[in-house]
Amino acid sequence: MPTAIKRKPARKLTLNGLNHEVSRLRARVEDLEDLRDLNNAIVRNKDKPGIPWAQVRKELGIDSF
Repeated sequence: MPTAIKRKPARKLTLNGLNHEVSRLRARVEDLEDLRDLNNAIVRNKDKPGIPWAQVRKELGIDSF
């Protein structure tokens, strides 16, 4: 017995709604670009030794942690 796919009724397109959707999509693209950059950095630095946490704290001046 076939079943029908239920869809939400189409919303009326408004400039405010379109602006919100574009802003949401822009933020998502920026997040994806950041993720791509992070993944590239991980690949580039995979064979390099890490920096000890104590050294990082000292360089940043956060020894109190």
